[in-house]
Amino acid sequence: MSMDLEEQYDRIYRYCYHRTGHVQLAEDITQEAFLRYFEHTGGKISGRPLAYLYTVAGNLCIDEFRKKKAEGLLQEQAAADPADLLVDAMDLKQALSTLTDRETELVLLRYVNEVPVADLAKIYDVSRFALYRELKRALKKLESNLVICQELFRRDF
Repeated sequence: MSMDLEEQYDRIYRYCYHRTGHVQLAEDITQEAFLRYFEHTGGKISGRPLAYLYTVAGNLCIDEFRKKKAEGLLQEQAAADPADLLVDAMDLKQALSTLTDRETELVLLRYVNEVPVADLAKIYDVSRFALYRELKRALKKLESNLVICQELFRRDF
């Protein structure tokens, strides 16, 4: 499998940024994930590199949350996010917040980072069919919550 390192780096960075909410921390974790990947493979790109990179990056993000208070990270992210000023972004954010962490992560990995279903299934250690069902439920829940958020917003104004 040929892997465009720059494209994969951007995807892993976005994943880390979503998990941490910090630019510098996401950059550091992304670099560490790639360093560990190359140490593990000896510089050769083989197997399922994307699944390995997401697994390593996810574990590194979890390690960071263990070191720091998650509350402080979320407060800084909310203060630094100019998209919160847009009504649609607020609705989407509110709808996403009603999903579980796993559902949110699945939706973002699949549809924002465009991670193939086969790689996601390997990351989560489930069959492709189970992953499809889980994604379908998450999308249905997200759509329902998005409609509710939009209706509540319209009533307030």
